[in-house]
Amino acid sequence: MAQAQLHDPQQQPLVKVTPAAQAEIRRQLTRQNADKTGIRLAVKGGGCSGLSYHLDYDQPAERDHILEQDGIRVLIDRKSAIYLKGMTLDFQDGLNDRGFKFINPNASNTCGCGESFSV
Repeated sequence: MAQAQLHDPQQQPLVKVTPAAQAEIRRQLTRQNADKTGIRLAVKGGGCSGLSYHLDYDQPAERDHILEQDGIRVLIDRKSAIYLKGMTLDFQDGLNDRGFKFINPNASNTCGCGESFSV
């Protein structure tokens, strides 16, 4: 299984996962089945802005990019990597705003909910 690592010591990782997002991913992974070893971050067609983010807990696929950051595995398919390069995945746990936040420098427009975008 040919898998590409996403972190080159000379460059920034493809996707950055903040400490808050890492903590939430760890918390949720402990609640998942043992066969889920990472979080899949993908882009799918749809949403009010044309493209939407998709998060799921999964196993690596053959051609995935795999980012390992502080014990967290982020799985990204090659097609989604084009749209996610340079993105930061954050997590907010406030009273009015709870959930994963996608900070994507490639997005030219983002919908109000922050879960869909266009490039």
